[in-house]
Amino acid sequence: MTAAVEPVRPLADTPPIDLDTMTLDSFAGRPVAVLGLARSGVALARFLVDRGARMTVYDGRPAAELARSIEALGDRRVRLLLGPEVAPDEALRDQALVCTSPSVSSRYPTTEPRLREALGRLEAEGRVPVVSEIDLFLRLCPSTTIGVTGTKGKTTTSSFIAAVLAAGPDPVILGGNIGTPLVERLPELTARHRVVLELSELQLPTMSRGTDVAVYTHVTADHLDRHGSLEAYRAAKRRLVELLPDDGTLVLNGEDPVTAPYAELRPAGAALVRYRRQPPERGEIGVADGWIVADTERFSGPIMPIAELLIPGEHNLSNAAAAAAVGLLFGIAPDAIRAAMAGFRGVEHRLETVATLDGVRFVNDSMGTQPDAVIAALRSFAPPIVLIAGGRAKDLPIDELAGVVAARAAAAVFIGESGPRLEEAFRRAGMRHTEFAADLPAAVTRADAIAHELLGGGAPSPATVLMSPAAASFDMFEDYAVRGRVFKTAVAALAAARASVAAAGKRSPTDAGTAPDGRRPERP
Repeated sequence: MTAAVEPVRPLADTPPIDLDTMTLDSFAGRPVAVLGLARSGVALARFLVDRGARMTVYDGRPAAELARSIEALGDRRVRLLLGPEVAPDEALRDQALVCTSPSVSSRYPTTEPRLREALGRLEAEGRVPVVSEIDLFLRLCPSTTIGVTGTKGKTTTSSFIAAVLAAGPDPVILGGNIGTPLVERLPELTARHRVVLELSELQLPTMSRGTDVAVYTHVTADHLDRHGSLEAYRAAKRRLVELLPDDGTLVLNGEDPVTAPYAELRPAGAALVRYRRQPPERGEIGVADGWIVADTERFSGPIMPIAELLIPGEHNLSNAAAAAAVGLLFGIAPDAIRAAMAGFRGVEHRLETVATLDGVRFVNDSMGTQPDAVIAALRSFAPPIVLIAGGRAKDLPIDELAGVVAARAAAAVFIGESGPRLEEAFRRAGMRHTEFAADLPAAVTRADAIAHELLGGGAPSPATVLMSPAAASFDMFEDYAVRGRVFKTAVAALAAARASVAAAGKRSPTDAGTAPDGRRPERP
């Protein structure tokens, strides 16, 4: 631990920071609290201390669990209030501003109960403003912003859009829920920058400022543990269009029945662009005759053949069309859009081909935590498929998933808490070959063996081992990224073992004790 943890007492009777007139210089000498010391909390604390704030950080977890986060603060002078024995009210007392990490909210039942109650009291009092990391960023950002949200597809679409915009003359920054809080980048941003933000259902309800462009993938169901109902979850997703400025642009998936009515929610002056996987109507981006094509005021004609896309899956045609739509909005030439999209290889942990070993393709889809995402993944590869699934259940309906698994996967290997429930549903839908593994490396080994049995029985190559869990990771891993890395490490271990066997097989026959024709030499 390297942070300076000596007490830094806040000033009593400090006037609050005015969020509406706040600038980068508003924090100097002012007492500010950050709630939560995960990735966003660390970024917030560093940014605020570097802008001169008198910093207090609260987290209900003990310091031993936060060693890496504390180390990431460097030698900054921070008052750390950590552990279950610390009362959250202590961190909130006499502050000029309170900043929260995405998962911290008085409205989320998943927030630590004591912190939720203390934060609720502070908000009810109304004297000290409470602002989330993403809202603070948007209030201070001088750049044009593009927000991307949806139930699934937002990470790929955000990355796709950033790649397309990077083909233009202006600098592009990608961050947000994708894993990179951008608040520390504020001092370097200018009006020329284009900032692409992936926005989650955690961040959207905490925002009071919108983005200049709002992009929706599709909205189904997820995170009901936090929002309590499907309607509450969808209300959180609507926040992005509700905050769209009068001169903004809404980019909608024209094939999604949930987001289609959002067109009526946009401000009267805001523009609308739709995209779809079918031939486009006027003002849209679509797919026709094997090409992504546009029929818009800015450009009408073909953009790129879909055969040039490197990322698999029909759903990725939608993501590519959305990226093309945003590229055209910002004046990127169609040939530059084509080159950028043709070179896009996807994102880590989302339909990521890790390796192909002896006719078996290993695909890391650790971000496939929700049934719709797993269905899309299964439809992205030709049979035979061996699915690795399981983790902490999200309590979402899985009947449709079970039907697709039974139809497209030859076998399933289960891990984690939800394995038994998944097996029951898959077998009820008609799947015959199911197994359990103690951990993910064991599941990889077993799935590889099943895949080779399928190939040996005459199945077409390649067979695909698809790790798409249909569950959260928290029963076994810190997050989906750690789960994905464990999968890739297990595949690498398989590759190393095969290479070792191959190397042993290439030894000189005489070294192995055999004659050149393969027969053992006769004893003299």
